[in-house]
Amino acid sequence: MNKGTAWVIGASSGLGLATAEAFAADGWLVVSGARRFGAPLPSTPAAGRLHTLPLDVTVPASRAAFVDAALAISPRVDALIYCAAVLVLGPCEHTGVQEYERVMQTNFLGLVSMVNAALPIMRTQGQGKLILFSSINGLLGIPYQSAYTASKHAMEGYAECLAMETARFGIQVCLVEPGDHRGGSQHTRLHAACADADNPYAASCQTALGVIHRDETGGLPPQMLGQKVVRNANRKRMRFRLRVAKPDQHLAVLLHKLLPARLNFRILTDYYGKGGNT
Repeated sequence: MNKGTAWVIGASSGLGLATAEAFAADGWLVVSGARRFGAPLPSTPAAGRLHTLPLDVTVPASRAAFVDAALAISPRVDALIYCAAVLVLGPCEHTGVQEYERVMQTNFLGLVSMVNAALPIMRTQGQGKLILFSSINGLLGIPYQSAYTASKHAMEGYAECLAMETARFGIQVCLVEPGDHRGGSQHTRLHAACADADNPYAASCQTALGVIHRDETGGLPPQMLGQKVVRNANRKRMRFRLRVAKPDQHLAVLLHKLLPARLNFRILTDYYGKGGNT
């Protein structure tokens, strides 16, 4: 017997793939969607419970086709897990409006559209769990990730509103706030079109991007995060925030709450400006 049906959005690689596999291994029927899906995933012990469908969350027709196909596999949606995200790296001044729009369309507006597709089904069922992948960057900013950070801040506020509005229908909301994890897809890591070597931020930006790459390469295993998300989903009452990060990133969030903004900015600027050696 399946524990329930989970839609995992953005599950072709990285944290999304690890989460989809963790739900399937735990006994859930998983319907995964991603732009890159066309062929089945490699065979796994849980492959019979893991279905893959093409999905571009920025295209209404693609979203509608995914929903129709998913409901043909299972008429229920017990959990919606939204992991889809893209990242544009570069200075604010050299990140264009179209690049901000691209990030928001995938990271935030795509999420809103998929939640809106699942909510009527969950209300009819009288229960459901919405698990939205935010980030440590949803709580604090770091240099040269402004578009991604803005999208995750938007998600944090949206999720608080969503949780209050849907609780009376038996629907729960969880914000997953990962720190650095290994295995992210390079296809979703873009660079601002205007961030060439001649701009005044170039040296600082390259140093910061080196720190970001190093921290991600040495990050936590994505499988651990997937297992923690499943354990939270299996709780009768989910935790609203599930932060999965190394101790130093937990500390950074705490300091962001406690310290004056100027001091926080100095700490983070030094860390990313000195190769992470502060």
